Amino acid sequence: MTEAAERFFESLPARAPEVLRGLVAGTLQIDLATDEQTTEHWLVRMRPGTVEVSRNRGPADAIWYSSAALFDRLVTGEAQGVAAVLRNESTFSGNVVLFLAFRRFFPNPPGTRDPREVARRQAGRPT
Repeated sequence: MTEAAERFFESLPARAPEVLRGLVAGTLQIDLATDEQTTEHWLVRMRPGTVEVSRNRGPADAIWYSSAALFDRLVTGEAQGVAAVLRNESTFSGNVVLFLAFRRFFPNPPGTRDPREVARRQAGRPT
């Protein structure tokens, strides 16, 4: 596991109140393949405003499988989770709401701007 991914998982509990404002509740198991024979497991229990992270396996309401290399790109904003699933670069099974909620923890791609903010600046209004 890379340092970026470790820091990402460590940051989740502190960021949960801001990211998980809805009524999402459940457990997501994230399986990260580091090579053909080794898979690292993370269990993320999400509740409104709170997250618990452990290095255990299930039981889980959903399982997301990805390569560790792809996950590193996700935590740095270089890749997008939904796009990776749609391109079959990673797989997901179970409660899709958990995956959609979890992806909000990932950063936006570098250089991304909110179009509403850009429009306000062009109109000369404060942001």
